[in-house]
Amino acid sequence: MELSTLQDLFREELQDLYSAENQIVKALPKMASAASSPDLRRAFEEHLRQTQNQVRRLEQIFQTLGEKPGGKTCKGMEGLLKEGEELMKEKADKAVLDAGLISAAQRVEHYEIAAYGTARTYAQQIGDRESARLLQETLDEEGETDKKLTRLAEQSVNIKAQKAA
Repeated sequence: MELSTLQDLFREELQDLYSAENQIVKALPKMASAASSPDLRRAFEEHLRQTQNQVRRLEQIFQTLGEKPGGKTCKGMEGLLKEGEELMKEKADKAVLDAGLISAAQRVEHYEIAAYGTARTYAQQIGDRESARLLQETLDEEGETDKKLTRLAEQSVNIKAQKAA
């Protein structure tokens, strides 16, 4: 794809996000399965449902633009998720692994927050208010997920990990 306009860059960013979200949909069940904390497992399962809705929102934007989603691989997300997979293969105390899973998940959330914020801003700049609204909705969800993971870490998971022998 040639990037001659902000509209081109916007479409490129959307393709990247679409790839990232689909990778996350595949990774979250593995993360939920690896979590020993029931609260963390539920958080991952809830975020899976949320991510599936986020994929649908992106598909809605592509449809509005007359574009087909897909065709690009988000290398950044691929790397972040690979790090998470490597963590899950480590020999680790369950509580310590849970703390590591939160860390890996938050790196993913921060990547998404940056990408959705950028895409939303592009949509605003080119006057695509509906796409900007949909992207903001997802951006808000990603921020809430990050905050939820922080609370979970600070209130229970990291405390248990600190007590691990």
